[in-house]
Amino acid sequence: MICLPKIRFMTTRSTLQHLNTCAPEVFCATLADIWEHAPWVAHGVIDQRPFATVDALHAAMVDVVAALDEPARVAFYAGHPELAGDDARRGLMTDASIAEQGTLSLARLDTVDAERWSALNRAYRARFGFPFILCIRRHTRESALQAFEQRLAHDRTTELVTTLGEIAAITRLRLDHLVPDVSHVACHGESIPS
Repeated sequence: MICLPKIRFMTTRSTLQHLNTCAPEVFCATLADIWEHAPWVAHGVIDQRPFATVDALHAAMVDVVAALDEPARVAFYAGHPELAGDDARRGLMTDASIAEQGTLSLARLDTVDAERWSALNRAYRARFGFPFILCIRRHTRESALQAFEQRLAHDRTTELVTTLGEIAAITRLRLDHLVPDVSHVACHGESIPS
């Protein structure tokens, strides 16, 4: 894994043209918030510029993570916050994670619901060694709990692949917000985030 100096994260909108031509440090800083505490992912694709589409940029970054050996991937997964976990209740997550978990009010669960999520988080982490990761924007609270319980039955290999798929979905939504891709919107019938 590449260690980079602390960079100031940027959350302003960008364009693919800008990302293809800006200085490497600007490229990494612009994309740093896409990957949970992992600016090295963006750093890993700098030499592949220019990207023809936002899809190509995203696929290249996902490939950087997919190419990691299992211990490195698990360490990367472990840097993600638990859903409705202590960090959520204390507001200690990245702005993107706070906003995503906020869509289901996971930081404001009552005592019974908080304990249910905590028990699932403990069971999942004990089974797989990293937190349960889910693209929460595609779920209701009920469907998220159902996915949580179903995925606890997975074997490790399946869950490593499933988790990468969920991270890919999360990062794609974050990238779409940062770099609106009109062609992606037209193909998928989605509105451009504001």
